[in-house]
Amino acid sequence: MNKAKRLEILTRLRDANPHPTTELNFSSPFELLVAVTLSAQATDVSVNKATDKLFPVANTPEAIYALGVDGLKDYIKTIGLFNSKAQNVHKLCQILIEQHNSEVPESREALEALPGVGRKTANVVLNTAFGWPTIAVDTHIYRVSNRTKFAMGKNVDKVEEKLLKVVPKEFKVDVHHWLILHGRYTCLARKPRCGSCIIEDLCEYKDKIDD
Repeated sequence: MNKAKRLEILTRLRDANPHPTTELNFSSPFELLVAVTLSAQATDVSVNKATDKLFPVANTPEAIYALGVDGLKDYIKTIGLFNSKAQNVHKLCQILIEQHNSEVPESREALEALPGVGRKTANVVLNTAFGWPTIAVDTHIYRVSNRTKFAMGKNVDKVEEKLLKVVPKEFKVDVHHWLILHGRYTCLARKPRCGSCIIEDLCEYKDKIDD
């Protein structure tokens, strides 16, 4: 895919959604960190249902740590892998209290040192909470990038590397939100909704489906 086509795709996505953000509910960097950690292999909808009950009761490292692992499980037991996630979030809170003055660190290295936090989660927090031009590549972004030929790569790290290279600076802060939403609602895994896609004429997918 050439530079001009990529620019037009990004322009259309921006025009359709000028101020995109995550669909996870949060009101602080800490709430975002917890929500993103819980969202691994789970839907944003399921995470929101749990955190909508959890955060009014406990939305600081101290408060969630005070719940204990079992107390936290009661709030997140509807989310997949809740046992390990409860342990990770509880330990994460302890580390934030002891090492970071109960604040979410604005540092990739420090974030990735937290239990349950990998590169993708760190990217989301740095981007959405702190405005870094990072690009968190999930299954949606991986699919959209490869299917459209916008930024092809054999794994998520290669796609992230390619996106960082080809996406102009003015679009970098928002691009991962646009691509996630596009993959979630239009460029679906099993049956992409090509007929209602705003970038269909620019997409280089060969097996387009009219819907």
